[in-house]
Order: sequence, then structure tokens, then C-alpha cells
Amino acid sequence: MSDSDTEVEFEAETSELAHAIEKNPEAVARFVERLDLVNELLDVAELGTGALEDDMVVELSGTAATLAEAGDAAATTETVRLAESVGENGDELAAALQTLAELQRTGTLDDLVSLADVVSLASGALEDDMVTELASTGAALGEVADEASDPNAVRGLTTLMRALGEASDPDDPPKPTGVLDVFRAIRDPDVRTGISYVVSLAKALGASLRRPK
Repeated sequence: MSDSDTEVEFEAETSELAHAIEKNPEAVARFVERLDLVNELLDVAELGTGALEDDMVVELSGTAATLAEAGDAAATTETVRLAESVGENGDELAAALQTLAELQRTGTLDDLVSLADVVSLASGALEDDMVTELASTGAALGEVADEASDPNAVRGLTTLMRALGEASDPDDPPKPTGVLDVFRAIRDPDVRTGISYVVSLAKALGASLRRPK
């Protein structure tokens, strides 16, 4: 391409640019303002980069590497599972923290910690023999509870309690009874049934006492 052709092309482009500026002067002004702002930002960034010494650059690089390593170490399966659990139970955790903060404000938290220390000391003071004895007592109480829950035992206790309530009626208190009154009472069918029950109870009690433990 000759120099004359280049000049002609340049003049044509210049003419088109001038025409565009005349047609949209406001848009061109905004473009120039933005271009100036970009240049200023680039100058500031260049000054900031130039102000960094070599030691500062090395230190910043090391800090970034350390943070990256810490992030990699924290991103374990356990931490991911913990984060998921926290997200799923956020409301419950927030309520628990609120309760804990309230206990701390009122001083109740310190009392609970002190109580836990006392219980821990008491547990540590228990000797092996005491633990064994308490365990045996607990087992014995469990056996008693099992026996008491037997349907026959429940029925017998219910019968005795009902009879005790009727015999203790304040509106019909028992009268003094002599020997002859006892013999007359034996003829009563209810008395005979009661005596038979007492005899059966005595027999069962004796058999239980004689049974080897």
C-alpha cells in the first residue's frame, strides 16, 4: 500500500470519527470520562504494586499458601458432616445456645458445674465393695418389682387392700369380741373363707421361706 493510499484511508477514518462525535457528543464525553477513570485506577494499582517490597511479596505469598493449606486440612469428611448437621439443626442449636446463655447470665450454669463436680467426687469416693453392694441391692429391688408385677400378686394385694378398707370403716368400727363371739363368727361363711385364705397364705409363706435362695 502506498503512502498516498494510507493518507486517504486515514483522512476517511478521521472524517467518520468527527462525524460520530458531532452526532453523539454526550456518549463520547461519557466514554472519555470512563477512560480517564480506568487510567487512574491502573496508575494506582501500578503504584501499589511498585510499593511492595520483595519481602512483603514473599510474606503475602506464604500467608496465602498457609490459608490454602488450612482450608484443605479443614475440608475433611468429618467437618463436612459437621457443617451439614449444623445446617440441618440450626434452629435447635440456636435455641440451645440461647438457653446456655441464659443459664450463664443467671449464674445457674456455675451451680450446675459445681453439682457435677460434687457428683464426680462422690462417684470416685465409692469403693469397690460399696459399688458391688449397691449393684446387688438394685438387682434385689428388680426381683421384688418383678414379683410384685405378677398378676396373682396384684390380685391378692388388691383383695387385701379392699378388705382392709372395709374393716377400717369409721362408720362401722369393730366391736369388742369375746371367746364366744369368736366361736359364733366361725359359723359365718365369709369368716370361714377369710380363715381359709389366711391358712393358704401362711402355707405359701412357709414354703417360700423354706425354698433355697
